[in-house]
Amino acid sequence: MTDTADFPHPEFDPKDSQPAGWLDEQELAAARGSLPLVYVDAVPVRVDDSGDVIAVGLLLRVSREGVMTRALVSGRVMYHERLRDALLRHIEKDLGPVALPQIPPSPQPFTVAEYFPTPGITPYYDRRQHAVSMAYVVPVTGDCQPQQHSLDLAWLTPEQACSESVQAEMYGGQGVLLRQAMAHVGRLS
Repeated sequence: MTDTADFPHPEFDPKDSQPAGWLDEQELAAARGSLPLVYVDAVPVRVDDSGDVIAVGLLLRVSREGVMTRALVSGRVMYHERLRDALLRHIEKDLGPVALPQIPPSPQPFTVAEYFPTPGITPYYDRRQHAVSMAYVVPVTGDCQPQQHSLDLAWLTPEQACSESVQAEMYGGQGVLLRQAMAHVGRLS
């Protein structure tokens, strides 16, 4: 059986880490400045009865600079957290508790995105840190509502989501990631 963040191994001493895997602001800043952090990116999709992707969910957010952007579900993997648990946590955080994501028994990313604080090294950019992110296409079947810092959730066809106008609204290379996801599921050539 695989240990989870909810049921750690009996020899795991919770006093050895921050509660629930969180770092305080100073520790997080120090970690971001000295080593790559592990993230997950999720492309939420709706599928038809045959499993074909018919819609892509994109969040609408306001950047620190006050610019409206479209975004995928994304977030850090916590200490002692399985990737599947991180995916579920971030989908619930961004899409609500009844999004009902369909994570396969053995989740496999469609790509690994490496975000750098220096633009131009890869298509992915994050001014805060060097991050390595496993990216997944995740079907959701429930009622999704924007949560946290998101203003809206738009369901677009794969073609609309990959259009130049929507791609221009995405930040840090997430538009590239979205196009890779749609190519992976056969909706973009």
